[in-house]
Amino acid sequence: MADHLDAPGLMSPGMDARLDITDVYAFQKPTNPKRSILVMNVNPLAPTLATSFNTDAVYQINVDTDGDARTDISFRIRFSDTERGGQVATVRRQTGEDARGRGGSGEVIIRNAPVSFGSRPVVTESEPYRFFAGIRSDPFYFDLLGFLAGFKFTGDDFFIDKNVFAMVLDVPNRALGTNPNVGIWSRCNEPLSGTPKQIDRMGRPAINTVFNHGTSKNIFNSITPNKDRSTLNGDAPPVTFEASFIATLESFGYSSTDATAIAELLLPDLLTYDYSSSAGFLNGRNLTDDVIDIELGLVTKGAVTTDGVGPHTDLLDHFPYLGKPH
Repeated sequence: MADHLDAPGLMSPGMDARLDITDVYAFQKPTNPKRSILVMNVNPLAPTLATSFNTDAVYQINVDTDGDARTDISFRIRFSDTERGGQVATVRRQTGEDARGRGGSGEVIIRNAPVSFGSRPVVTESEPYRFFAGIRSDPFYFDLLGFLAGFKFTGDDFFIDKNVFAMVLDVPNRALGTNPNVGIWSRCNEPLSGTPKQIDRMGRPAINTVFNHGTSKNIFNSITPNKDRSTLNGDAPPVTFEASFIATLESFGYSSTDATAIAELLLPDLLTYDYSSSAGFLNGRNLTDDVIDIELGLVTKGAVTTDGVGPHTDLLDHFPYLGKPH
């Protein structure tokens, strides 16, 4: 899976699916190349595992503007308590050193946006931004059961009838900085023992799911991208995440030189995005991009090139783009 239920820590006592990031998308707005669409999805199998957004959490979409894998701009989303079956969201934008924190501070750009728990998307506008939050059809597509059976794909899309909780921002490109080449990553923070803690994070699809195992998944979820290459994982004995990625790639037949080059492409785990271009993955990620086929071919050195599954047909041609919930 891209990042659904990607770590044992997310399912341990005290944790919940509302903090589980399923996918992150960033793409040029189809009708206006001067704007970008940012999507952060959480809560796999919604509403089975959770029926509302976490009111204590800070949901962040982070932007690295200068290539150092450190956040320079952050969009922070917080949700109210549930009243009469409804919630509202507040979105803030923070810049500079403060953008690297886990709190919910920053300039308010969207206030009291109603959350859509039904099939009709309620969109909130506050120039120059538009925002949506609510339950939608999961746009991710993948033959999960074939993957779990050892790459024995049959073209059966496990996610064809699944839902997620989505947060979608329509922003002017200038809100992402003056350099069009940025790195996007998301995280969920929750105050534990009074201090905000990073519970989950995601940049490119399937990185943590494919390359890390057991405790290593939890460690990877707890760090920021600038520490991806040097942090020790949970193996016995532990090695750096970069060394572990290299070893995995070598096991698929890559030379040490090529494995190192690919590992350094994948780490830091940022969704690289040139907002002046409409090209898809590895440039950002469109809702229809077949990221699984691309990554299967890359990781297995061409031994496996497809899972036989294609994009969902319920996507909208207008904001918020994700299809109505099942």
